[in-house]
Amino acid sequence: MKAILALADGTGFEGEQFGATGETVGEVVFNTSMTGYQEVLTDPSYKGQIVTMTYPLIGNYGCNEADVESIGPQVEGFVVREYSAYHSNWRSKWSLDAYLAEHDIIGIQGIDTRALTRRLRVHGVMNGCLSTEDLNPESLVTKAKAWHGLVGWDLVQRVTCPSSYAWQQPEANNSHAKYRVVALDFGIKYNILRQLTEHGCEVQVVPAKTTAEEILAAEPDGVFLSNGPGDPMPVDYAIQTIRTLIGKKPLFGICLGHQLLGLALGGKTFKLKFGHRGANQPVKHLETDRVEITAQNHGFCVDIDSLPNSVDVTHVNLNDDTLEGIQHREHPIFSVQYHPEASPGPHDASYLFSRFTEMME
Repeated sequence: MKAILALADGTGFEGEQFGATGETVGEVVFNTSMTGYQEVLTDPSYKGQIVTMTYPLIGNYGCNEADVESIGPQVEGFVVREYSAYHSNWRSKWSLDAYLAEHDIIGIQGIDTRALTRRLRVHGVMNGCLSTEDLNPESLVTKAKAWHGLVGWDLVQRVTCPSSYAWQQPEANNSHAKYRVVALDFGIKYNILRQLTEHGCEVQVVPAKTTAEEILAAEPDGVFLSNGPGDPMPVDYAIQTIRTLIGKKPLFGICLGHQLLGLALGGKTFKLKFGHRGANQPVKHLETDRVEITAQNHGFCVDIDSLPNSVDVTHVNLNDDTLEGIQHREHPIFSVQYHPEASPGPHDASYLFSRFTEMME
């Protein structure tokens, strides 16, 4: 079946549908990972976005029950150069086509993803409309232009958990957990919870609007600020909660949690031209002078020059010199812009979970 992706700047891409049929709008972005498409699809940080994979062949190892990072796919649409109709892997349970169809996610294949990615790099990410129903390019461009975009929209409420729950890991023995952690869920990935458990933490996941008083009443040893989608500025309730927690408990934030912490500490955020998305982002750890290859997924960033003197910069992105990590000079608080749980991606940053447990110790 024919499908068309139209960008707000008037550019159109015609291809073939796979997955679900219908119509969707979102911010069109690109991801440079070579593998891990199922983890990308199920990452809540992609809520509100149509994701383009730069690697040309997608779907060849199918989908399974183990590589999901949330309850299901979170993307608004999926764009690939070539979808592999034949999948082969000993863990595979579904084809990518069947998996997307089951979760009502539209896919498009057969378009020039290199040309699309170059356009997004040069002009910046932009709104798009993907459809198998309306095949009029001008009409789709109008719909893309009319969409409100991500700026100023609180997407966290679309992905946070409805109520508090204790994370249970089947293969782990939580009776030996040494630390009690409350994880604020702004769109948390399962592998973060696995990593915390493997580092001796008993984790209670709580909704994004949980107050500082409620968190402190649980008497945790530390508080984790999770990843999540979109613009941090509208998530004012979380900024206030984090501001109240400063100096009371050790805090560790990643991705959106890092941005919200930056705002709570008095910094400012801004929107990147095309963001950082993929499992191959180089980050310099200033203390050790080592370069970490990291997994990232974000379109907003903390302004490195807006931070107060009480905050030290610990990591910077080597591609564009933007902020990738901070720590507080007085309180046990640190955060990074990337995803240290790396699912998918390299494990260069897994030491950060050990650092968090040392703080709680």
